[in-house]
Amino acid sequence: MSHRIASVVAASLAGLATAATAHEGPTGGRLGKVEFKVECNAAAQAEFNTAMAYYHSFAWQQIAAPLNRVLQADASCGMAYWLRALSQLDNPFTWPIPVTPAVLAAGPQLLEQARKAGLKSERERDFVEALAVFYKDADKLNHRTRAIALEDALMGVARKYPGDSEALVLGSLVMSANFDPNDRQYTRQWRAARQLEPVFAAKPDHPGVAHYLIHSYDYPPIARHGLDAATRYAKIAPDATHALHMPSHIFTRVGFWRDSVAANRASADASKGLTFDALHAFDYMVYAHLQLGQDAAARAVAAEARTTKVVDHFGSAYAYAAIPARIAVERGDWSAAANLALFPAADAYPWKKYPQAEAIHVFGRGIGAANGGNVAAARQEHARLVALRDAASGMKLAYWVEQIDIQATVVEGLVAFADGKRDDGLALLRKAADREDNTQKHAVTPGLLMPAREMLAQTLGTAGRHADALREYETVLDKEPNRYRAFAGAAQAAERAGDMKRAAYWSARLVEQAERADTSLAEVNRAKRVIGM
Repeated sequence: MSHRIASVVAASLAGLATAATAHEGPTGGRLGKVEFKVECNAAAQAEFNTAMAYYHSFAWQQIAAPLNRVLQADASCGMAYWLRALSQLDNPFTWPIPVTPAVLAAGPQLLEQARKAGLKSERERDFVEALAVFYKDADKLNHRTRAIALEDALMGVARKYPGDSEALVLGSLVMSANFDPNDRQYTRQWRAARQLEPVFAAKPDHPGVAHYLIHSYDYPPIARHGLDAATRYAKIAPDATHALHMPSHIFTRVGFWRDSVAANRASADASKGLTFDALHAFDYMVYAHLQLGQDAAARAVAAEARTTKVVDHFGSAYAYAAIPARIAVERGDWSAAANLALFPAADAYPWKKYPQAEAIHVFGRGIGAANGGNVAAARQEHARLVALRDAASGMKLAYWVEQIDIQATVVEGLVAFADGKRDDGLALLRKAADREDNTQKHAVTPGLLMPAREMLAQTLGTAGRHADALREYETVLDKEPNRYRAFAGAAQAAERAGDMKRAAYWSARLVEQAERADTSLAEVNRAKRVIGM
């Protein structure tokens, strides 16, 4: 990280919790400035802008109140029902999970209410019919087909009204969310970003533009392009909890761990009982603290997470499973990993709804058991991963089916290696690593519990192939900058391979990153010896 970028990031984060200089525009709060024209009276228009500002920061629980006030001010403002139909779809980057049969049934009814209440311009009717495309034939067409149709329809509205940026902003959001996980050129993401950048220049206080630029750049090779939006979004909308958190997506991608901690601390503190927002921030915060060698801080955040209200939500379920698993796995505490207990307990929480979340827990147990020498237990966890993969398949969660299958392959490879079938085990681990490299990180997580390639590198080291291990660790660091375990693994592999120049380089990087560690860590102490500290 250059000193210039670091100073920009630090300055921008220096007051996230209060952000007193944020723009107070027509939305009525510190939510940024949104001007979405509707043919309603002035009071309804102001409330509609507020609701749209909440939408653009994914503040779902706050949208209902201003929309109710829209209809109280002007019962003929049909666009209020349109926004309800749009907002019930939740975060497009988590589709299709929140798009339940109940949501699909409610959508057409809300749009019909919009038509009956009053759509007073062709533009309003165009917005309603564009959203109707997504709900049409939901019983016949798959989610992907309808999501692409929605993207096309919104972009059609944007082309029809070139002076109206709101359709372009929404179309860019859906375009970015419709990315192809196998497209290494990031075609949709780049296209969305190119559309949004000029709007950001013209409307620097628009929360949706900053937000969706961050999402569009939330991929390792292009993340640095999102730093401008990341350093500005929290200032634009400091009263939106998600706006305080979202910059950490970019900070995580580029390895700015202190900045990620600051952003997520501010988000968690501002969550005010919005449990998902707090838990999502806690998971990102734990991950960042662990990269800095701040294990005591990570454990404190984990304890804080356990005191929050238990909530039935995919993002919350993911955080419940991931946080304790990260603490064990990141430090190679295989006994703790193998004995992870599901929290909340299975009889008190609907884990069956979230196989991809439970899989994180099971994956942690599986690699813990395999690395700890309990091959029989690892086999059991592998079988459970296969069952969870099949459950995800039955729920049509294609992305997660692949992720869980990769996890199962990693555990299978570790079992084969432990059973003495070393070549078979390494081949399985390499297969998992190659598959994982061809997928994208989901927005719900700051990072993989254990990159498959990092586990391959560790296992190559166990096999005495230290030069090969070093190459794999360095490959991990190309994709996941500033990962503590990869720094430590690369330093040790280089030393054991006799490459003291590389050993010193990676050791110095680790020591620098952990300069504010709050725990004495063996990897850091070893690195200090290598560089003569």
